[in-house]
Amino acid sequence: MNKKNKKFSTKAIHVGQNPEKLYGAVSLPIYLTSTFKQEEFGEYEYDYSRAGNPTRTNLEDNIASLEKGKEGISFSSGMGAISAIIHLLSSGDEIIFTRNVYGGTYRIMEKIYKNFLIKPKWIDTTDLDALKSAINKNTKMVYIETPTNPMMEICDIEEISKICKKSNCILVTDNTFMSPYNQRPLTLGADIVMHSITKYLNGHSDVIGGILVAKNQDLIDKLRFIQMSVGAVPSPFDCWIVQRSLKTLHVRMDRHNYNAYEISKFLKKSSKIKAIYYPGLKRHPNHEVAKKQQLNPNNEPVFGGMISIDLGSLSKARKFVKKLQIFTLAESLGGVESLVCHPASMTHASIPKDVRKKLGITDGLVRLSVGIEDIKDLMEDLNNSIDKI
Repeated sequence: MNKKNKKFSTKAIHVGQNPEKLYGAVSLPIYLTSTFKQEEFGEYEYDYSRAGNPTRTNLEDNIASLEKGKEGISFSSGMGAISAIIHLLSSGDEIIFTRNVYGGTYRIMEKIYKNFLIKPKWIDTTDLDALKSAINKNTKMVYIETPTNPMMEICDIEEISKICKKSNCILVTDNTFMSPYNQRPLTLGADIVMHSITKYLNGHSDVIGGILVAKNQDLIDKLRFIQMSVGAVPSPFDCWIVQRSLKTLHVRMDRHNYNAYEISKFLKKSSKIKAIYYPGLKRHPNHEVAKKQQLNPNNEPVFGGMISIDLGSLSKARKFVKKLQIFTLAESLGGVESLVCHPASMTHASIPKDVRKKLGITDGLVRLSVGIEDIKDLMEDLNNSIDKI
């Protein structure tokens, strides 16, 4: 299919999905093979599935088209993708991170890559002056999450990209919380987009995976070499499952967006909630930035399916979670089913308590991944739990 000028939903369903040539299968086969026949020495399209596999190529092409990138490079997990990004750096290089990132990102930098003399700096990247001040001659990369996990801070991708270009820094944007349906960082100046495929892209809580998308061929070649050399690649079966899930991404995201927005308005009325963090609310400090850059394919502002609320104490958070019937206490996010998470003891437990406190990740904070169930049922479930606090 000629993907030029095709709409988002059409690309999600068809890119990388041309009917198979041998028998014309509309649902493409899964190439469960480790190796491939070669007709002559060194003449091949694929030789070994660590280096490349047709099922994986189909997935990478699809996501790259949705992100408006040139190529995608997929991995067996989101952390595998993040590790590949860090492998672009050398000893002595510095990388600036959004201070409020996923706990696994913090852990891998502080516990592993620091040992290789790659220095992380954790700053408030919503503050552009702070970012400018933090960059020095050793800064080679800026890595942002937007929205951040779990405090839902919004970084201005376009403005940060201008700063990075002046300083010759690579800008990486973790787009996991938004998906390409809600936000396309490459169009705003980012150099690399990262996703945990596990979350919204797959959307059914049954696959672990990650992907990087870029436009610059030099970056793509370097990342492709790292992917092949390190070997943290997804299985063909997992790639096929995700490709199937992507066909409904636009439908799912519309419902995630709608449900979370309605729930945020519902929750803000409760006097039992100490604070609510959702960029769709006008009182959110970064609401205008979110409106500017979080746009669906129709250029309408959207705010995603993630909400964090502070209930004031650990005991209240426990009571709230225990009374929930539809929201399930579990790690992860972005699935069709609604989940609730306690960041301080789960996703961000590896971050020291004093650092968590500075970031606002209190013992009373819970994170909601709002699914696509009936909105009335979700509101009733939340209301019943809040009443029991």
